[in-house]
Amino acid sequence: MTRPHELPVDPVFALHRGGKIEMRSTARVRDREGLALAYTPGVARVSEAIAADPGLASTFTWRANVVAVVSDGTAVLGLGDIGPLAALPVMEGKALLFKDFAGVDAVPIVLDTKDVDEIVETVVRLAPSFGGINLEDISAPRCFEIESRLQEQLDIPVFHDDQHGTAIVVLAAMRNAAKLTHRTLADMRVVVSGAGAAGVAVARILLDAGIGDIAVADSRGIVHEGRRDLTPIKQRIASRTNRAGLDGSLYEGMKGADVFIGVSAGKVDESVVATMAAEALVFSLANPDPEIEPEVAHKYARVVATGRSDYPNQINNVLAFPGIFKGALDTGSTSITPAMKLAAADALAAVVGDDVRDDYVIPSVFDQRVAPSVAEAVAKAARADRVATR
Repeated sequence: MTRPHELPVDPVFALHRGGKIEMRSTARVRDREGLALAYTPGVARVSEAIAADPGLASTFTWRANVVAVVSDGTAVLGLGDIGPLAALPVMEGKALLFKDFAGVDAVPIVLDTKDVDEIVETVVRLAPSFGGINLEDISAPRCFEIESRLQEQLDIPVFHDDQHGTAIVVLAAMRNAAKLTHRTLADMRVVVSGAGAAGVAVARILLDAGIGDIAVADSRGIVHEGRRDLTPIKQRIASRTNRAGLDGSLYEGMKGADVFIGVSAGKVDESVVATMAAEALVFSLANPDPEIEPEVAHKYARVVATGRSDYPNQINNVLAFPGIFKGALDTGSTSITPAMKLAAADALAAVVGDDVRDDYVIPSVFDQRVAPSVAEAVAKAARADRVATR
């Protein structure tokens, strides 16, 4: 066991010492009168009112502005299955970003189980304390079932950020990149490398947004209905994608493709990138090592995006999830609908507006317009979809 004083002395460990978040009270108790109001006997009146009308919990508790960030530690960053304790610093970081970027309170919760039934049951039992559930770093394909079952059982937003956050930011960047090349989404053929959580979600949102055609490839090649080794999730993706009827490897799919989206960490040879269409878009999102190195991608692509902060056009989920939950919580939404996700992507793209250029198709994570713009669009879509309760 490593002792704290034996850990490396560097800024990362210094920042994390003692954790990155803490709980603060919003009321001060300085005398007997204050104690009687904040706790017994005064609090009993609030509890009785909520018992008579549960909807009052959103007004008289923290519930309306707090999210549970839930993980089992099975797919943490690029580190893989490192367990709940090792995942906790990442969940703390997520909670910090919720607060700093959108004023949303969040509580990191790591679960010591990989069993789908146990995770679902645990989150359902915890849900009365929260206004929303952010699922994080849960491995595929389990993540799909967990999210789906929780959405069915809970009347609060459930959002797996590894899926939908990535997809929303990708769509926003693609909308702006398409403008630069005088194309619409309907004009483009996309190849997605990776059929895990992010790859499936990217494919789904692009289909909802009206993409011309899209092919998804996993480690065994392009996903199509003729394959007999597909999971139920991949079977559903196969039924909606690959109108061109492509077969074979990822490399075959990239020939003549307008867009490459990498969410797999599998390396792509330069000779294959050279076969893409003119003015291609390359989104290599594996971090820290992109599927296609930016220096190589720039030789053939008009727009290059990565998941890294040291290159332009960073596809970072923090551009999406704080504003999405802010909009959903402010309206008391019972779910996050496909229309709300599309609205978030449109709002994010609009922040760039007429300033769009090859190295600026997505805003900076520090652009203070982002979260309010996304939250407003999400709230409007929630009301239109009639999932808002206030």
